[in-house]
Parts: sequence; structure tokens; C-alpha cells
Amino acid sequence: MRTQRHEIEIDASTETVFRLLHTPSAIRGWWSVSRAVVVAQEGGLWVAAWGEDEDDPDFVTLGTITTFEPPYRFVLRYDRYFAKAGPLPFDADFAVEFLLMPLPTGGARVHVTHTGFPVGPEADPFYAGAEEGWRRTLEALRAFAAALPT
Repeated sequence: MRTQRHEIEIDASTETVFRLLHTPSAIRGWWSVSRAVVVAQEGGLWVAAWGEDEDDPDFVTLGTITTFEPPYRFVLRYDRYFAKAGPLPFDADFAVEFLLMPLPTGGARVHVTHTGFPVGPEADPFYAGAEEGWRRTLEALRAFAAALPT
């Protein structure tokens, strides 16, 4: 299995960033999802859907929150993945860990570890897309946090 690691510094407290990771209205803002539902607790759910039509989404992902340790650690195990384009061409066992560390400036360093990418050419396009997607997503998270009222 392959793993991706990403890191970004955000000029907001760990408490604020942690809240942005599991609050549906915030997730819609920084991740550009159409819908989000989160039961923010260990064993809870994290669901996001993309697409214009609420009744027929283009893409849906559902995860279980396996670790919920405010405001420093949040782990999702992705249980289901649906895309109109069809299923993934490989079996995956995805998990994403968000680890937040306070900075002396009052901001937060966010480490993202995304595991479960199979090794093999059938997964290469998805792996590359996820890598670029995380870069864009974390930049959007930083911009969203910067636009919050102080």
C-alpha cells in the first residue's frame, strides 16, 4: 500500500482548524462539497457529496470517525465511495489522519496522512489525482480559515 503525506500551516488556532474539519457548513465552504453530514464523535460518520443535483450526486464518500481527539487528532476510515463514473478499478482501504500541532504564532500546523493506495498501475491515476486534490483542498482550508471573522 502507498501513503501520501501533506502538511500546511494555517493562521488559526488548532481549536478553530479542528472545528473546520468536522463542521458541515465549514466543510461545504472549504472543500466545495454540495452536502456534508457529520456525527462528530468516535464511531461517528463523516459523509460528503459533490454535484449539482442533491437527489443524484456525482460523487459521495462516507467514512467512519475512528479517532476523535479534539483539538489535535481526527482519523477517518473511508467505508464507501460512490461515483457516477463507476467504481474504483482497484480495492482500496483508505484512511485519513489529520494531526494538528499548535505553532508559537498561535496558528496550527496540519499534517494529513492518507493511507491505503494500492501499488500498481490501475491505481496510479487515482493516486496522482488525490495528491493534487489534497494540495488544493489544504490551500482552500487555509483560505477559508483566513477569511473567518476574528
